Amino acid sequence: MSKNVETLKQGYDFFAKGDIPSVLNLFDPKIEWTEAAGFPYAGTFVGHEAVVNNVFMKLGTEWDGFSVKPKEFIDGGDRVVAMGKYSGTNKATGKSFEADFAHVWTMRDGIAVKFYQYADTALVQEALK
Repeated sequence: MSKNVETLKQGYDFFAKGDIPSVLNLFDPKIEWTEAAGFPYAGTFVGHEAVVNNVFMKLGTEWDGFSVKPKEFIDGGDRVVAMGKYSGTNKATGKSFEADFAHVWTMRDGIAVKFYQYADTALVQEALK
């Protein structure tokens, strides 16, 4: 397993524990983070503060038990794909969902510089209705 895959696995573990400062330590300060069109937080955010405010805080405050569980990593050197499942219950609607995802990470010198999300957004949108 490459250092990049090990770093990302550690990042997913930190996220699962709610240790956001440790997650951010694995990201370039100017990380480019893109949430898929159709996902509740769609858009591209640059930098730690933008990712925390526009993605992480919303996941933590708008969902109960939101989880990101990678099941497989495809190691392409400086490009790594993580595939897995999202799940959670929307606090406003009380509806739960489970959806597949693919995260494409670009790494440089052992830290994440770019993230791109692919997800089954229709399943997430159903939980918001």
